[in-house]
Amino acid sequence: MGEPQKNIFTEDWVVVILGLGIVFLALLGVVIPKPSFSWQSASTLLDTTLATENLYRISQQFLLVFAVAIVGAFLLRKPIKPLLVVFPIVFIITVIALLFAGSEAIKTLNLEAVIFSLGIGLAISNLFSLPEWFKAALSTELYVKIGLVLLGTTVIFSDVLKAGSLGLIQALAVVLSVWYFSFWLCKKLKIDQEMAMMLSSAVSICGVSAAIATSGAIKGDPKKLSYVISLVLITAIPMMVCMPYLASWMGLSQEVTGAWLGGSIDTTGAVVASGSLVGEEALKISTIVKFSQNVLLGIAAFAISIYWTYTKSKSAEHAEKPTLKVIWERFPKFVIGFIFASILFSFFVPPAKIEAVKESLKSLQGLWFALAFTSIGLETNFKELFVHTNRKPMYAFLVAQFFNIIITLVIALILFR
Repeated sequence: MGEPQKNIFTEDWVVVILGLGIVFLALLGVVIPKPSFSWQSASTLLDTTLATENLYRISQQFLLVFAVAIVGAFLLRKPIKPLLVVFPIVFIITVIALLFAGSEAIKTLNLEAVIFSLGIGLAISNLFSLPEWFKAALSTELYVKIGLVLLGTTVIFSDVLKAGSLGLIQALAVVLSVWYFSFWLCKKLKIDQEMAMMLSSAVSICGVSAAIATSGAIKGDPKKLSYVISLVLITAIPMMVCMPYLASWMGLSQEVTGAWLGGSIDTTGAVVASGSLVGEEALKISTIVKFSQNVLLGIAAFAISIYWTYTKSKSAEHAEKPTLKVIWERFPKFVIGFIFASILFSFFVPPAKIEAVKESLKSLQGLWFALAFTSIGLETNFKELFVHTNRKPMYAFLVAQFFNIIITLVIALILFR
C-alpha cells in the first residue's frame, strides 16, 4: 500500500477558505436570518423560541455549519463518517446551551452562552466515558478559528477611528504593558514559555480570541490552551459583575468606567454586559476600547509568530534558521482571514450591505464559538485543569489580571478624565 496522501491545505488555510466562504456567501445574498433564543417563561419559550419559524432559522444555520464542517474535514482529509454522527450531537448540545443563556433570568446574571457550552460539555465528558473516535471527530480549533475570521467583519476601522483615538492609545498602552508584565511574571515563576505566551496574550489583548490566536502562532498544546481559556472565563464573571459597582463606589465618570471595563475584562460579551450596567456612554467607550484591542489581535499574532520562530532557532540545537520562509510557514494563516474580512468590511463593502448581513454573520460567529466551547468541554477532563502542576500558571494569571485592572484604571484616568 502507498503512503497516505499529504494534505493540500493546512488547517489555517482551510479556515481562511471556509470563513471567507461564509462571508462571501452572505455578501452574495445567502443570508440566514438570526434565530432568537430569548425567552421569559415556558409559554414564551414555546410560542417564540420553539416556534416553527425560529426552528426553521436554527435548522438553516445547522445545515450551513454542518456543510462547512464536512467540507473542512474533506479538505483536511479527515474521516467524514464519525463527523456525521458527532457534529449533530455537538450542535444539539450547543443549542441547549444557547437556550439556557437566552433565559431572561440568566441574562440578569450576565452569563454568556459559551460558559454554558463549556459547562455542559465538561459535565458530559466527566460524568460519562466518551469513546476515542468521538473525541477524535471534534474539531475545536477549526470551529473557533472560523469564528475568529468572522469576527473580522465586526472590526470596522472607520468606526474605531471615528469614535476616538484615545481608545486606540489606551489599547496599545494596556496591551504592551500588561503583556510584558505577565510574560516577565511567568518567567520569574519558571512557567514554560508556551504557556506564558498564551497566558500573557489572554490577559492583555482580548481573552479567549487572543489565547487561540497565540496558540495558532506557536502551535501550542491544546490542553494548555484549554486551561488558559478556562481561567479567562472563570475570572471574567466576577470582574463583569463587580467592576461596575466598584466604579460607582469610587465615583468614576462613565467615560473612565467604560475605558476601564473595556481594557480590563477579557471577553467582548462580558465587556458589553458590564458596560450596560453603568450607562450608555460607558457602554460606548468600553466597546471602543475592546474593539481597539481586537484590531491589535492580528498584529500581535504576527509579532508573536516571528518572536517564537527566532526564540526556537536559538534554543534548539537543530532548529530551522528564522528565514522569511520559516517565518511564513509558522505564521498563523487564519489571521490573514481575520485581517482580510476586517479590511473588506471597513473599506469596500457598502454600509447598506453591511447592515443587511451583519446580524446573520454575527450570529454565525457566536455559533461557531459556542460549538468550539462545547467541543472543548467534551474533550477536557476537568480534574486536569486543577492538578498541582497547573497552580503556578493560575497564580500568574490572577496576579497579571490584578496588574491589568490597576494599570488600565491609571491609563483610563489619564486619558478620559
